[in-house]
Amino acid sequence: MNKDVFALEIIQDSLLAIGDEMFVALARSSMSPVIYEVLDYACGLTDAKGNLISQGNGVTSFIGMLSPMVQHVIDKFNGGADLHEGDVIIINDPYVGGGSHLSDVGLVLPIFYKGEVIAYSANKAHWTEVGGMDPGSFTSNSNEIYQEGLQLPGVKLYQKGELSAAVYEIIATNVRLPELSIGDMLAQVAALKTGEKRIRELCQKFGADAVKLSTQKLLDKGEKIAQLELQHLPKGEFYAEDFIEGDPLKGGPYPIKVKVTISDQQFICDFRGSHPAVHVPVNCSQFGLMASVRVMFLALLGDIDVINEGVFHRLKIITDENSIVSAKRPHPVSMNFEARIGAADLIWKALAQHLPDRLSAGHLQSVCTFILTGKNPHNDDSFLIVEPSVGGWGASNDVDGQSGQYCMGDGETYNLPVEIAETKYGIHIDEYSLNCDGAGAGKFRGGLGVRRVYSINNDGQKVSVNLGRHQFSPFGLNGGHEGSHNYLIIHKQDGTKVGPIGVLANYELHKGDQLELVTATGGGYGSPEERSIDAIEKDLLNEYISLDMAHKFYRYKNT
Repeated sequence: MNKDVFALEIIQDSLLAIGDEMFVALARSSMSPVIYEVLDYACGLTDAKGNLISQGNGVTSFIGMLSPMVQHVIDKFNGGADLHEGDVIIINDPYVGGGSHLSDVGLVLPIFYKGEVIAYSANKAHWTEVGGMDPGSFTSNSNEIYQEGLQLPGVKLYQKGELSAAVYEIIATNVRLPELSIGDMLAQVAALKTGEKRIRELCQKFGADAVKLSTQKLLDKGEKIAQLELQHLPKGEFYAEDFIEGDPLKGGPYPIKVKVTISDQQFICDFRGSHPAVHVPVNCSQFGLMASVRVMFLALLGDIDVINEGVFHRLKIITDENSIVSAKRPHPVSMNFEARIGAADLIWKALAQHLPDRLSAGHLQSVCTFILTGKNPHNDDSFLIVEPSVGGWGASNDVDGQSGQYCMGDGETYNLPVEIAETKYGIHIDEYSLNCDGAGAGKFRGGLGVRRVYSINNDGQKVSVNLGRHQFSPFGLNGGHEGSHNYLIIHKQDGTKVGPIGVLANYELHKGDQLELVTATGGGYGSPEERSIDAIEKDLLNEYISLDMAHKFYRYKNT
């Protein structure tokens, strides 16, 4: 059977399909909209050594995070010798095992066949609540990790198939919405068991040796594809610098830098010289950085059909010890995506001029986290909205930027529909429209951000936001203009306003207040004077720009 090339191909395709099936299983059994609507999670398989085989992703932020999580579990449990059939390990530690922030909770299940570990099924999902100082466990004003929620260092949630009552009780007691968090946890277990069932079926049908051989060939294929694609990238050293934005009242912005070195054999990203870790929650750990750098690496490789550990063997990441992009305990990381996406954007910026057919101008970059808590005025139930925000992507050398899309860290996620938000939480959204601010002008213009306006219909509701790119705009390319900023304005019922601001924590609102959340337009490509008359007039017709903007940015003369 080991030499049956047809069987090996079938097994390889099955391994890829299992990751997708696990993904669907989790969505269908989860409790939280951030999972079943937004798809803020990932599922996948590794081999017996923890090498990623296949992964079904909602957010790109989790690409490649499952393998170091599994490898940490293997190391922690005596090289896997202390793991048993039916064990499930739970882990959210940001500083080890593929961690990002405490809200992203991972589960790992060893898959046994005839007494031998054949593979591991693993997933990572964003829980609506893991405790901590703020509802939703998204904290924009923490100064150490201990304020951000419950830390799970990799302990057995299930032991030989039996749920640990102690671990269960600790979790249920420490989170504000246990019915959601526990429900999502059990959905993750169901997805793990789906992967376990399918791997065992493959072993029963083709034999364990054939499955292991197919797995190795899949990893080899990934490495070969990456090596071939490296030949098509420009060679040499490429540099970029930028800033990570935090709360301007507490310090920053914080400079970061990268040197990208590309050869026929390696792709090296050196972030040494970036700002040291800070006591505001915009740091990321080395694993958060790794995931975002892997996203950029995949984008540069092009449309490859295999994503596994083998693909990343040619990638190397270098950082200083305990920098803002490689933070150590106890530095806070709740808003870690600002650092890791900012670091990935640096690679983008360094190479965009040299790869105009693969990389666009700058985009909104930030997850633009929006958190609203309070009481539903219709039934007095507590609600909690934790939502990323869409915005504009940069223009390319042959097309306008995409409008109303999530940043690169969010990937295949979906925006929470207005109808669900209003029905489930009793809030009122007055406007959800494109941000037609005229920024990002160019031969090809940047994609448009969005504007969301909330009417506060109950006293005591609170808002928190963390919006990167509220000080520095997305970059333009080849003469294209910069994009615009992300910001929040609070229009008070007495006619005064707060903002525009980029960071806010637990600001108390009153009935009649309005929240105006605006996200950035992406950067433009090429001189605006080269934009075609047809394109300008189409934008005017669609009301993407005003006539004054057409005159100002494009020197348009209407006849």
